Amino acid sequence: MAEITAARQAACYVLGRCRHFEAWSGQTLQSAIGKFKLDERDAALCTALCRAVLRNADYCDFIIGSYCSQNIKRLQPQVLDILRLGTVQLLYMDKIPVSAAVNEAVEQCRRLNPKAAGLVNAVLRRIAENREKLPEVPGQGSAAYLATLTSHPLWLCERLITLKGYDFALSFLSANNAEPPVTVTVNALRVGGQARSETLQGGGAVAKRKGFAEGEFFVQDAAAARCVFHAEPKPGMRVLDGCAAPGGKSFLAAILMENRGEILSCDLHAKKLSLIEDSAARLGIIIIRTAPMDAAKPPEALYGGFDLVFADVPCSGLGVIRRKPEIRYKNPEELSSLPAKQLEILKGLSRCVRKGGTLHYSTCTILPEENEDLIAAFLREHSDFTKEDDKTFWPNVDGTDGFYICRLKRND
Repeated sequence: MAEITAARQAACYVLGRCRHFEAWSGQTLQSAIGKFKLDERDAALCTALCRAVLRNADYCDFIIGSYCSQNIKRLQPQVLDILRLGTVQLLYMDKIPVSAAVNEAVEQCRRLNPKAAGLVNAVLRRIAENREKLPEVPGQGSAAYLATLTSHPLWLCERLITLKGYDFALSFLSANNAEPPVTVTVNALRVGGQARSETLQGGGAVAKRKGFAEGEFFVQDAAAARCVFHAEPKPGMRVLDGCAAPGGKSFLAAILMENRGEILSCDLHAKKLSLIEDSAARLGIIIIRTAPMDAAKPPEALYGGFDLVFADVPCSGLGVIRRKPEIRYKNPEELSSLPAKQLEILKGLSRCVRKGGTLHYSTCTILPEENEDLIAAFLREHSDFTKEDDKTFWPNVDGTDGFYICRLKRND
């Protein structure tokens, strides 16, 4: 029986877990790397395979369906996973030989469902033979075309076309399918100079990079960093980070405050606070203390006590699809309840801002109902606050994660 590389076995396992248990790919990948004892090279291949499938599943299904004698909706899910893994290798990974992509997929199928091995072999060989003249997705110019071509849900494609127009929607959706850079914030407390965002070159685990253990930098997208720069924290301030985990905004605020002042970093889930504390210690930050808190219901002892309050609320996450590709498959009905929760958090944290202080709202999404519309709803009920400015970042325009930031000032 032919050998199947551990990377491909692990990739099939990850896709199955994501499909069956709706697990997050990042956590499942880390689990699979340990379970299958993958070395660094195989771990990288497994990660690339899984992310390629999650980003391109609908388009792969269109191509597979074009060469499959059966309706692919009737295929066993594991067989479809194997076909998708083979297809992304043939279409997106030039360094993998066709023979390796096809033969290992066939062998995987032979072990899981022997009766389907012939179908997998035939479909992948036809795709390989036609890579230079693949069938075109029908309906160019429509939302359905974008949904298939970029493997995003139809509802999101329709929303984006309504919000920003067809060409912008295509640009945004395409950017979501590109591999994002690893961006870090340089810790001026450790290396001197100014805090700044930098892009890491090359691959490999960030935690193994030179300077990480010494606290010279931490992972943070440039849009999240700009959110903190925009808030202008200064030495001596008293700052509240109401939904702090994993702590990036608190860390950058502390760096900009030159480790002088006070930052209270809170999160609903107490178990996440130790991660913030450990990272703060690595970075040499001494002004952060943590506490569990429901940001929608802060204790009265915190009312009016802070110069700057961050409200980085839980959101749909549609701005970070390029980093978490499975977010695109969220049920839109489940997202509809988010604005009400976000507004409650914003109201709760607004009570903690002193007169003349600043409330800084942010999300990693691009939907107006979670951003501009929500701010408008807040201001209708809170005449003691004034919107100073806001901005939406887009991956296809700014090269960052999709992000919204808004600065609100509490009137004296």
